[in-house]
Amino acid sequence: MNDQILIGVDFSSAPTKRKPITVAVGRLRGHRRLTYELETIRELASLAAFDAMLAESGSWLGGFDLPFGQPRSLIEHEGWPTDWATFVRFYCQQPRESLRDTFRSWCNARPVGDKFAWRKTDKPAGSSPAMRWTNPPVAWMMHAGIGRMLAAGLSFPAHRHPRRRRQFAKVALEAYPGFTAKQIVRGSYKSDTPSRQTADRRIRRQQILEAVLTGDTGLAIRLQTSAAWRRRILADGRGDLLDAVLCSLQAGHAALQQDFGLPQDLDPLEGWIASVPVG
Repeated sequence: MNDQILIGVDFSSAPTKRKPITVAVGRLRGHRRLTYELETIRELASLAAFDAMLAESGSWLGGFDLPFGQPRSLIEHEGWPTDWATFVRFYCQQPRESLRDTFRSWCNARPVGDKFAWRKTDKPAGSSPAMRWTNPPVAWMMHAGIGRMLAAGLSFPAHRHPRRRRQFAKVALEAYPGFTAKQIVRGSYKSDTPSRQTADRRIRRQQILEAVLTGDTGLAIRLQTSAAWRRRILADGRGDLLDAVLCSLQAGHAALQQDFGLPQDLDPLEGWIASVPVG
């Protein structure tokens, strides 16, 4: 694993220059104490730029902050394909209006407090349900991203895809930076709204950054980077730069575990979020 290229992707379903897809790029270094040596953070202002990044030559292990799957209960209820790759292609071809109607019908038929369907990994991770279409719109993040990733020929260990075991240049794991952040701080550390990018949120980013630099995060690797990048990460009130770094660290941690730390009873239709403990 030493010198493995790690990337972390803070994804947006509608990237712009103001709110780009953010990609942390670095390497796994060391022997006794492994570090993630951050080299750069790229900003991709369009989905076409994301496609181009996926198509670049080279190999890497990546953590991507978007759902790779939907709950089995929802999929089976709707009669959707239950082979993961087939489902991804089906899901990404559906109009968002049709998916929104399906999600609303599911929620409207269920009692308050139990509206959404959940994957097995969502609640342990503390993440939003993958079918959520607003605040945050993670269902649309999946809709915009995962089909592109599948078409790019990536390997997806948490979905046992492809089924034949062989070396793959690019390996993708689902990440959720909020899981690691919540091990360190309580309360929000970011906002897309400038007026809400407060001093308290900056203090929490500082606490998270210090923890990942010292390795006090529960992850098997720690961050190493320049003072210039530390200043930029801290100054980013949106938290996108920090989230991209956390995605990289989660992917690197998972790669150091047997079978990427995936549960033995893994449901490959739903998948699993990297670094989230099993059981």
